[in-house]
Amino acid sequence: MDTSLSRRERLHIVIFEANTPAGRTFDKIVLVAILLSLLVTVIDSIESIHRDYAMLFAWIEWGFTLLFAIEYILRLYCSPRPLKYAFSFYGLVDLLAIVPGVLSIYYSDAQYLLIVRIIRMLRIFRVLKLGTYLRQANYLLAALRGSKQKIIVFLVTVSTLVTVFGTLMYVIEGPEHGFTSIPKGIYWAIVTLTTVGFGDIVPKTPVGQMLSSLVMIIGYSIIAVPHRYIHRRTGQRHARRTVETRLPGVLKELPRTRRGVLLTLR
Repeated sequence: MDTSLSRRERLHIVIFEANTPAGRTFDKIVLVAILLSLLVTVIDSIESIHRDYAMLFAWIEWGFTLLFAIEYILRLYCSPRPLKYAFSFYGLVDLLAIVPGVLSIYYSDAQYLLIVRIIRMLRIFRVLKLGTYLRQANYLLAALRGSKQKIIVFLVTVSTLVTVFGTLMYVIEGPEHGFTSIPKGIYWAIVTLTTVGFGDIVPKTPVGQMLSSLVMIIGYSIIAVPHRYIHRRTGQRHARRTVETRLPGVLKELPRTRRGVLLTLR
């Protein structure tokens, strides 16, 4: 590492850049700490273990909180724009990962806030530099935006169906069979239409069972509708991006009319 750099610049290279041996070592240490803290969180959620080793896990968690707090302070110190980092997505994730642990030291009632530390898992994306792969999610977002009107119509239709079916089931079955209100009937309709079928509320009368069969058939019929829209839009966006990135010369040489036809994949 260049000794002419200031301590702050050297620290920035270690913490924010992973293309150096020191940076890679730092990322590995952070990754191990994140995974160990998540393992502690998971194990501590087991009631029998928490009852016997609550204090031990508390000390371990405070140790991880101190470690991540020091890392957060160092990131603020060596960042060229500390405020930008502090209010960035990962900056807020880093902060939220240490605040519950700090609060639990002073307020015992804040112990349940420690579950928020599970969001430390999000930091794995930064440590492993997986953010570059997340750009593929842009295809899905573009597909959702392109199919927005169709999806809204679909959701309104489904909402209308579950309201109608829930009301009918409330009228047909009644409180004596578990349908104590229209919202309860709507809950049953949602569970049945989505083919989840918890079984906590079931129709008992022949008419109710016939209506239940109809709802299940309709659910199987419409459950693939949004998937078809999104899948088609995603394929179109991916094909368009492939054409634009891999064949730029061909696009420039094509006449405007043919170029427009080629880009109608959008």
